[in-house]
Amino acid sequence: MQCQAQTWRRVGTRVVLVPTMGALHAGHCALIHRARKLAGNGVVVVSIYVNPAQFNDARDLRSYPRSLAKDKKLCRAEGVDVVFTPKTLYAKNASVFVEETDVSCSMEGGSRPGHFRGVATVVVKLFNLVLPNLGIFGEKDWQQVLLIKRTARDLNLSASIVIVPTVRESDGLAVSSRNVCLKDDERRQATVLWKAIVLAKNAVRSGSVRGLKQKITLFIEKQPNARVDYVEFFKEQTLKLMKPKRGVRMALAVYIGKTRLIDNARI
Repeated sequence: MQCQAQTWRRVGTRVVLVPTMGALHAGHCALIHRARKLAGNGVVVVSIYVNPAQFNDARDLRSYPRSLAKDKKLCRAEGVDVVFTPKTLYAKNASVFVEETDVSCSMEGGSRPGHFRGVATVVVKLFNLVLPNLGIFGEKDWQQVLLIKRTARDLNLSASIVIVPTVRESDGLAVSSRNVCLKDDERRQATVLWKAIVLAKNAVRSGSVRGLKQKITLFIEKQPNARVDYVEFFKEQTLKLMKPKRGVRMALAVYIGKTRLIDNARI
């Protein structure tokens, strides 16, 4: 991959990378569409690699949905030029990892120790292998996007980061590879994440924000299979925790049965 990427760079070919872990869905299609538009006559690369370094739970890694043949077919249909599917990106005795120490510490970083170290490391590896001009990422993983932007800045990576808005189902649920793990009743209950965001937006508009985090938690956990991991309000570009108000972003992580879902939006 790296040899081909060096050739592209040498002849001035524009390269746009969409990093994924597979189990591709409409959200990934939106990333690919943006990549195709930005690449023009250049090259769109989609990487598919279930990165073990970002899983802090071996069971979660084993159960992560995989559908490589289907994913390749989708990529062909969407006009992807190269599907990069490395078997591994780590030496057996790998001892060097990338760790960010500011925006990675709260929320997902607090709930999933080591997760963002794995994310930052694999993104640096992919950027070094593919040498993209642009990397395309989804707004749904807002904290991850900030981590990647910070990593690119501090390590002088040449790729610019492009953020694509979250794609939602008709009932508001953010499209996610993990949604396929939901049972029918859990899928219906999973809409509570978006409903909680709407509740927060309405509360901010009406000025009724006192005890809002607790109200949202109680609202979510009225669903029989729902358990809140966190609900936070923060400044978009720094993740500094804030009181809920206009322009602040809200993020939440909720277990629906055994499936952990995340979402976020500006309120």
